[in-house]
Amino acid sequence: MAVRLRLRRIGKKKMPMYHIVAADSRTARSGSFLEVVGRYEPRQEPMVIEAKEARVFYWLKTGAQPTDTVRSLFQRNGLWLKWSLTRAGKDEATISASMEKWQMQQAGKRQRDGERKARRAAAKRKASVSKGPEGAAAPAAEAAPQS
Repeated sequence: MAVRLRLRRIGKKKMPMYHIVAADSRTARSGSFLEVVGRYEPRQEPMVIEAKEARVFYWLKTGAQPTDTVRSLFQRNGLWLKWSLTRAGKDEATISASMEKWQMQQAGKRQRDGERKARRAAAKRKASVSKGPEGAAAPAAEAAPQS
């Protein structure tokens, strides 16, 4: 039996939430599964990615293959880095130091993303304000010569 770590859709229409499950690769997306190992909520701000680390590592050790999407979620969460270091045979001190460094990089990345979003929002507001009076001024200018 080929086991895959993949997403199983739950939630309401237009409000998706997903369980990260260990399932036989031949079953349907929302079909039977072996175990729920985490959850992913893309509509939350910020998005929620939770995983039971011990169970994920258990399934990866037994040969389960994550789908591309699940692998990218684990990379966002830092779980994939920890798994690669564990698989490479690194000791616990090296793994914790690497994870600390990664956490600091992610904090800086989140800060830069927030600043970029703020700049984009400001530019969008500025563009909409500058368009507004021009659009309103043009009909007024055309109306004056006709009088």
